[in-house]
Amino acid sequence: MEELGLGLDLIIVLAIAIAGGMLARRLRLPIILGYLVGGIAVGPYGFGLVHDLETIHTLATIGVILLLFTLGLEFSLGELKRMGKVAILGGIAQILLTAAVGLALGKLLGWEMLEAIFFGFLIALSSTMIVLKTLMERGELDSGHGRVMIGILLVQDLSLVPLMIILPAMGGVGGELWLPLGIAILKALLFIGVMLVLGIWGLPWLLGRVAGGRSRELFLLTVVTLCLVAALGAYFFGLSAAIGAFIGGLLIGQSAFARQAFADIVPLRDTFGALFFVSLGMLADPSFVVENPIVITIVVIAIIVVKFIICSLIPWFFGYSPKTILFVGMGLIQIGEFSFVLAGMGLEADIISQDIYSVTLTSAIITMVLTPFALSFASRLYRRLSQGERLGRLIASRLDPGWESQQYKLSGHAVICGHGRVGISLARVLERRNISYLVIDIDPQVISGLHSRGIPCIYGDASNPEILTHAQLKKARVLICTFPDFMAVELTTRNALRINPKLDIVARVHDDADAKLLKGIGVSELVCPEFEASLEITRHTLHRLGLTSLEIQHILSGLREGKG
Repeated sequence: MEELGLGLDLIIVLAIAIAGGMLARRLRLPIILGYLVGGIAVGPYGFGLVHDLETIHTLATIGVILLLFTLGLEFSLGELKRMGKVAILGGIAQILLTAAVGLALGKLLGWEMLEAIFFGFLIALSSTMIVLKTLMERGELDSGHGRVMIGILLVQDLSLVPLMIILPAMGGVGGELWLPLGIAILKALLFIGVMLVLGIWGLPWLLGRVAGGRSRELFLLTVVTLCLVAALGAYFFGLSAAIGAFIGGLLIGQSAFARQAFADIVPLRDTFGALFFVSLGMLADPSFVVENPIVITIVVIAIIVVKFIICSLIPWFFGYSPKTILFVGMGLIQIGEFSFVLAGMGLEADIISQDIYSVTLTSAIITMVLTPFALSFASRLYRRLSQGERLGRLIASRLDPGWESQQYKLSGHAVICGHGRVGISLARVLERRNISYLVIDIDPQVISGLHSRGIPCIYGDASNPEILTHAQLKKARVLICTFPDFMAVELTTRNALRINPKLDIVARVHDDADAKLLKGIGVSELVCPEFEASLEITRHTLHRLGLTSLEIQHILSGLREGKG
């Protein structure tokens, strides 16, 4: 009967996860929030439907281990290196400054010093899942502000390892902090050293032998075993099992087997991850929110204001544009999902109280919900500010670092708006054909590189009419909008056509409704990356099936005209 009770509890937890997730999707909210709310509903502070809480929390621990393992697999050292100082130095500064303000807020609320310190680091982390999902839905992953946000989030994710070592060591030590902290760091360094030796010489050999057997089941079993062995090894060294899983994932992530390992383990991660977030919701006390609305309101407002200011100052300090400053500030106002991991560890180690845990969980839910609305508000605000004549001129003047003051003598040139992957490919082709071009980009690092090569470039937001006046559009033959942000494309094309109504414009678009709007404005040619990819796949498939080039071209032409 005991096994039946456990099975019933698991069914209830998984069912509420499905129900909460579906409701969140219907409301266009992050699925994590559905899991958390579902956990609150079935937990001891809700309807009390789940009784075997200890076993559920044990399974949830496996969810944390798998979550951190896949984070290690996904972690991109190359992306972090590409972003450079704004990600590494800016990310570290953001964590420390936010933690310091969180500490001050905790002391103002009357919390103990250790509780306030812990709370400061809890609110310092933002949600990689929420931000990535929101940027993907808005088509802004490759935008200037998108790249900066992802860089800062990568540093935050990496900071989870030292935080999971340092913060638990603070619990129950009284005034003897440095000795247990030093011991914890030494154990961590020893563990990392052992993992590096195994990762460099052992893991590639083992995974290569298993993969050579061409059995997906054995490969998955090996990956899961390595994840659990790394977690157990960390626990043996007196560290968190999740740290071991992260380091193990990080080492496998640098091998040739990273993609397959990630693809195989994601379903397990998502299943146990759902258990983890539901179990976190079970620990939250809804009555605390009802009884302390003022404290919750103060904390939420403080988090949003503080994180907006600090996260805006970072790109400003590194010379980014007002648009990037505004969007980065608005996009990182939330508390992250890994704050839940730290909060659970703090509660278990008696560093924070149940009340502080409830404050953190409630604040995280509210700030996560507000993130998509905050970015939408940033879009409307920037559109209004940048298109006004006086404010647009002011923004443009603040963007000028002196590089575009050079008077390039151009005629019959192409104007490339956005020097990302698409813009770089186009620029290379134009250079080979000796066709003159000018680049407008919002990333100061990109402009610095172009300027050093003597390529005509303007630092600024191409959607700003004042910036476009320096691009000599009346003499240009074509303007190309390569960035994925539709709002920026629309404003850029409108303002460019006001300067030169006869200008040919090629723009990137993702949605049929957006394409119709741009055609109405007067854009000459629209390119949908997803549709073009489908045409190329169709072309290659039909060629392999033996159709002639003439037949293939006829079919593709029909698809383009909507007759396919």
